Amino acid sequence: MSEDGQVPSPLLDVSDLCTHYGRIQALHGVSVSVHRGSLVALVGANGAGKTTLLRTLSGVHRATGGRIVFDGRDITRARADLRVRSGISQVPEGRQMFGPMSVEDNLNLGAYTRPIAESRRSIGRIYAMFPVLEERRAQPAGTLSGGQQQMLSIGRALMSQPRLLLLDEPSMGLAPQLVAEIFSAIVALAKGGMTILLVEQNAQAALSVADFGYVIETGKTVISGRGRDLLQDDRVRQAYLGM
Repeated sequence: MSEDGQVPSPLLDVSDLCTHYGRIQALHGVSVSVHRGSLVALVGANGAGKTTLLRTLSGVHRATGGRIVFDGRDITRARADLRVRSGISQVPEGRQMFGPMSVEDNLNLGAYTRPIAESRRSIGRIYAMFPVLEERRAQPAGTLSGGQQQMLSIGRALMSQPRLLLLDEPSMGLAPQLVAEIFSAIVALAKGGMTILLVEQNAQAALSVADFGYVIETGKTVISGRGRDLLQDDRVRQAYLGM
């Protein structure tokens, strides 16, 4: 709540969002809010629509209904590149590195909207966050381990100095130790003030670190609440936590 007693408006406000793949409807009126400086988790089974939602928010997919408001502006019809310039950056599912290019070249691709001086400062911060990337800065990205590629993917997204970071399945395919390392980095970003919308099939890990969470099923948000409360919700525990 602000000093004048009013609840601040969310940085991202999604209402009744619909998305289609041809004739197939993937999102059926999803509504999600993300407040500044918060870490919000979106959990659900494979095929529930989590990745589609992030891709619609970043502009990769076109919304066929509903509204996306970012920092008070309606961006529902905005191009993907304009959303990046406005402060939205996505870490895609599966990392999607440019394998033959060096680690540093991959990072610099994420800063194409920023002045050169700013990109140099950004890359220094990324190397401080992930020292192994600096050690391997000249190495082809395709030769990195899965965990290192995930670090690089996060670093590349941060190079644009986003105000909202969209993270899609950062733990996918990683060993438990590396999952813990990636989530530690995510928590550090959140504590540093980064606003994060995290899509994650590992509901236990995601809700354990989230300020707020949503459960999505068949393209609809069906449950919402504080992360720690959802961990205790019998519906969530039975469906997603194996309890």
